[in-house]
Amino acid sequence: MPLWLAATLSAALFQCWRTALQQKLRGALSLNAAAVVRYLYGVPPGLALLGTWWWATGGTLPAFGAWALFLCALGGLLQIFGTVFLIASFAPRGFAVGTAYSKTEALQGAVFAMVLLGEHLSPLAWAGVALGVCAVLWLSMAGQVGSIAQALRATAQPAALCGIAAGACFGLTGIAIRAANQHLAAPDPVLGALCTLVVTNMMQTVMQGGWLMAREPASVGAVFRNWRNAAPVGLLSAMGSACWFTGFALAPVALVRSVGQVEIVFTLAFGRWYLKEPLKARDAVGALLIVSSVVLVVLS
Repeated sequence: MPLWLAATLSAALFQCWRTALQQKLRGALSLNAAAVVRYLYGVPPGLALLGTWWWATGGTLPAFGAWALFLCALGGLLQIFGTVFLIASFAPRGFAVGTAYSKTEALQGAVFAMVLLGEHLSPLAWAGVALGVCAVLWLSMAGQVGSIAQALRATAQPAALCGIAAGACFGLTGIAIRAANQHLAAPDPVLGALCTLVVTNMMQTVMQGGWLMAREPASVGAVFRNWRNAAPVGLLSAMGSACWFTGFALAPVALVRSVGQVEIVFTLAFGRWYLKEPLKARDAVGALLIVSSVVLVVLS
């Protein structure tokens, strides 16, 4: 199995797991405070991962120039804005629509990467990307819309527009991180990806933490008081981001994002076998479509 594929599948699993644990923080922390937790408590595990890999491989740490630092800051800021747009899409009766359109990040990322990085995909890869997006739309909107006209009207909803904006930010995040890795030109791409992760997480902690201190100073203490529940979230976030960044360093953004859609399959499996939730027919169809899209991307 190619390393980028193994890293991406692992990233999707860690992200699914982190999201499940992060729900425990919703009652104790505000949305901004919960977002800070992801970055703040992700820095120590990120440093540990970097130090372990560096010690095991004996590689040379790459030097960060001004442009690489700018790309890390840009990628971190885009991820923060993507999260804000995603939360904004969770308006009443807009959760499914906003979530669905945020998952167009794979398709948007493919277009952005073609324009900004000159990446070109084979027709089979484009088919896999498109099938994955259609599968996510099917899973999220089946039962919500009954015709093409309703689907088009749903696209004009504020929730859908915020979801599309979130997808664009997440797609551009991958491009910024991949560009940062390319600029570093580290002999070991995994070491370069881990360095990029640590620097980006530190910048995100400063950016989101500064916003929290300015707008919600009373929430700062809660971030540290809830460290027992927050630390596992930070650990899983760091491990997931390390895998995402490794994938971006080794493969085109569109392929990584498309394979990452398998996170939804992991979520359905978690609900079925751990939470004992019934699996609906449309969920099974959507899962099969997502797996098929991943197969097409890998075969490409």
